[in-house]
Amino acid sequence: MRLGVLDVGSNTVHLLIVDAHRGGHPTPMTSEKTSLRLAESLDQDDRLSKAGADALVRAVREARDSAAAANCGDLLAFATSALRDASNSAAVLARVHDETGVSLQVLPGEDEARYTFLAVRRWFGWSAGRLLVLDIGGGSLELAAGLDELPELAESLPLGAGRLTREWFRSDPPTRQEVAALREHIDIVLAPVAAKLGTLDRADRAVGTSKTFRSLARLTGAAPSSAGPRARRVLTDTGLRQVAAFISRMSASDLAELEGVSASRAHQLVAGALVAEATMRALGRSELEICPWALREGVILRRLDWLDGTTRVDDPAHDTGLVASREARYTG
Repeated sequence: MRLGVLDVGSNTVHLLIVDAHRGGHPTPMTSEKTSLRLAESLDQDDRLSKAGADALVRAVREARDSAAAANCGDLLAFATSALRDASNSAAVLARVHDETGVSLQVLPGEDEARYTFLAVRRWFGWSAGRLLVLDIGGGSLELAAGLDELPELAESLPLGAGRLTREWFRSDPPTRQEVAALREHIDIVLAPVAAKLGTLDRADRAVGTSKTFRSLARLTGAAPSSAGPRARRVLTDTGLRQVAAFISRMSASDLAELEGVSASRAHQLVAGALVAEATMRALGRSELEICPWALREGVILRRLDWLDGTTRVDDPAHDTGLVASREARYTG
């Protein structure tokens, strides 16, 4: 079947259309991105502005039309940190549904971590042993660890690269004092989760997913995207420290000129590097392997599991309802 996954994140609205079947891997057909930076449209009361909501409605409508034109049999639509944090998220979601017919579901951060963990497990397989999975988004940092497809621990922390950039940096590039203050803050927030992870058996493989880790790995010499998704890519603590020191002295416009750094995310790369560096240090990892699959692929895989009957719809440990609902998710 052909599936569409619509991911409304803090930075972008991303539609991924794949051909998938039970027992097979999802084959990407098309991918469309719209840069909205929704998190930057939140006011002092954490309300999403009218302009932000207008832009979201337009983006979702366009994604709905693209999914319909591609003959998608289903559209799985979800929102993450930006709408999760918005104090008027219920009203915004209702408006999106009324004007587009798309039912956006806000994913709890822990579910983001679980879906991403599933994707990484399927990508590397059982031979990878125990996994530790890290994902730096625009609004949050997700961490998950375990031996099976359902992690033993799944956590979400307010350490997204975009969030920290907005809250801690006033200069471009940031001052040394701003960088030092943010480092201290990250260490404090990470400490409790690092202690929890310390009670589990040590992971055989540590993995980073999503754009921030991919960009940082590329800057340390990992293979470019043109090498394909199966090229092995790693991010080492030594390389990361060198890159963090280098990019912290660069303006966002200069960072956007670097290979592997997108213009829409360049302004938050320094904060992302600081989170990556602090997390690897707190968890005692000298190397992360980069996985091309993440949250969207995890949602698709869980949906296929549900269609195959291997996921029970009454098991809250597996689903919040995103992939198990039979109701029409879009019109067109």
